[in-house]
Amino acid sequence: MADQAVDTDGARLSAPGTAEDHFLGRTRELKELRADIERAGLDTLSGRKAPRARVLLIAGAPGSGRTALAAELARQVAERYPDGVLRARLSEPDGTPVPVEHTARELLAALGVRAPAGAAEDELTEALRAALAGRRALLLLDDAAGAEQVDALLPDAPDCLAVAVSGGPLTGIADVRPCTLGGLDTKSAVELLTRHTGSVRITVDPRSAESLAEACQGRPAALTLAGGWLASRPQAAVSDLAKRMHADLEDGADGSPLARIFRLVHDQLPGQAARTLRLLHLAPAGLVDPHTASALAGCSVGAARAALDDFVALGLLRAVDSPLPEYEVPGCLHPLMRSLAESLERPAELQLATARMLERTVRLLQSCRLITETDSPQARDKLQEMPRVLRFPTPRAAADWLRVRRPALLAAVRLAVADGELDTLARRLMSQLVRAMAAHVGTQAAAADLYGVHGLVLDVAERRGLHREKAAALLNLGDLDAQTGRTRAALARYRAALDAGREANDPYATGRAMESVGGAHQELGDYDRAADWFGRALAERLARGERPEAARLYGRIATAHTYAGRYGEALRNWRAAAAGYRKNGDVAGHARALSEVARVQEYAGRPTESLRTCQEAVEWARRAEDVRLQAALQLRLADTLDRLGDPTSAHLHRAAAERMLGEERPEDDSSPQQDATACEIRTASEED
Repeated sequence: MADQAVDTDGARLSAPGTAEDHFLGRTRELKELRADIERAGLDTLSGRKAPRARVLLIAGAPGSGRTALAAELARQVAERYPDGVLRARLSEPDGTPVPVEHTARELLAALGVRAPAGAAEDELTEALRAALAGRRALLLLDDAAGAEQVDALLPDAPDCLAVAVSGGPLTGIADVRPCTLGGLDTKSAVELLTRHTGSVRITVDPRSAESLAEACQGRPAALTLAGGWLASRPQAAVSDLAKRMHADLEDGADGSPLARIFRLVHDQLPGQAARTLRLLHLAPAGLVDPHTASALAGCSVGAARAALDDFVALGLLRAVDSPLPEYEVPGCLHPLMRSLAESLERPAELQLATARMLERTVRLLQSCRLITETDSPQARDKLQEMPRVLRFPTPRAAADWLRVRRPALLAAVRLAVADGELDTLARRLMSQLVRAMAAHVGTQAAAADLYGVHGLVLDVAERRGLHREKAAALLNLGDLDAQTGRTRAALARYRAALDAGREANDPYATGRAMESVGGAHQELGDYDRAADWFGRALAERLARGERPEAARLYGRIATAHTYAGRYGEALRNWRAAAAGYRKNGDVAGHARALSEVARVQEYAGRPTESLRTCQEAVEWARRAEDVRLQAALQLRLADTLDRLGDPTSAHLHRAAAERMLGEERPEDDSSPQQDATACEIRTASEED
């Protein structure tokens, strides 16, 4: 929520690239708000310690300067809150409330706390309260749709302060006294006009400037548009605009001063620019970049960028403080843009503009992913086939674009899913977003976002009866649940995925679901059911002749038997796994399977056999050139030799392991023994 060059929702103006900004007026309101911070609350008056953060409310209509006032208050008192100022917007530009769990997750991320993917609202808000306990932080909660949103985010920390911005009272939150905004005083309103027009036109006709300020009712957003319109027309007199505004009012023109001046600015734009402006209400999350504007309007990217810069100069957009060109549609102008678009554009044209925008997003996401796969000839060819304007110069540039545009991309997915006519495009968009995030961010780091995307995939699949997509979404959600310790929830997802896979007659989804059900049972300690489900998955793989997967599943069955203490069954299945890897030419897999045979033999009290098997595994690991596996096996040999009463040989094997690990990672400061522990052989179930 950085202050921008032109803020149409407030009265703050700052020159781009400068640290100093100039807040106009609101002296009385700021004084009252600062006094309210010091005011004793009801709990203090009754002798009790305040249980929660103090809440200040700034209430006013969009365009009244409420956001700018909140930002100025935060700037003035920020030094009292050494743990920082946390900012969140609680409504989308179209007025849709942002879910509390989304806001809580973003605030936790700002505090450096990673919340598990798929966590419920109460878990996230509790984590937020825990993160803020004992801190002195200021929460600036903009565009609150209701008291419930604010109340859920309030920390149980009396030393924190929450400043909420809303259109009306927050009934239900105790001890809140609103600061209700009207228009700016005449002096400040005229000064705001002067910032845009320059002092000459105001000085020569101060009465007209005051008349214009009166016609705008002192509303900062309306004054900003009036100033931008005058700045773009050096020959126009202030009196001309003032008379026009008053004439519209006398003629009974509909709407507020902001709506009337917006319509005037729109109507005097060139035709293509006016159409571009009103289509910007379709931009996801109100965030526009040149590609978005280009796709919506059907013009070139260069022309779109020029139009967006012109809109900023007119006060119609805010330039976002970002390393890439990005702009924000002010919340007070969003409904005006939408109203004009719905009255002047046919529904089919709006649908087509949305489809063009989402299709462009799909192409950009594809390009964003392909730039990371240039080792592949196929990826290079696909990238070269794309228009130059859609290609990223480097993987770093693609990653920066993905990071900056993340809120808009997630909003685009929600938009596509909400539009029932765009299901095919929605599926493609979600697929490309998941793949781009996995390529640049990694599945683990992007887990929270991916959880939401897979949930949307599930919505589309259930709505259209797409059983294969439903199975895939359930499997992905189940994996994310399993990674965050919600094993029973994961098990339910996997069982539902199995049913969907069978409905789709999809052998891959069915086999994957069976194996995942087995893995969930193993995690829950039900090793009999785990082995049974792994066996079912194995039968599916064998029936289709998938020998590499069958070898891996033998290992999973063996692991379940090992955990259950059935060492005979475990050895039989590990030997089957080793044989399968050997037949498939997988030398490393064969070595790992032999190492697990040796482990189980040791568990079964057969150290001599374990020693021989381990020596054989070392030889196979050497053929596979797997240094870490060789080192781990050398340490296992050393432990076995110690048990057999041969400490001299054991010492030699440990020294060999230390030497291997030291050669592989000479920069690592950890001790060889610690490193060996870290590289201990993983079972097949862990590797999967």
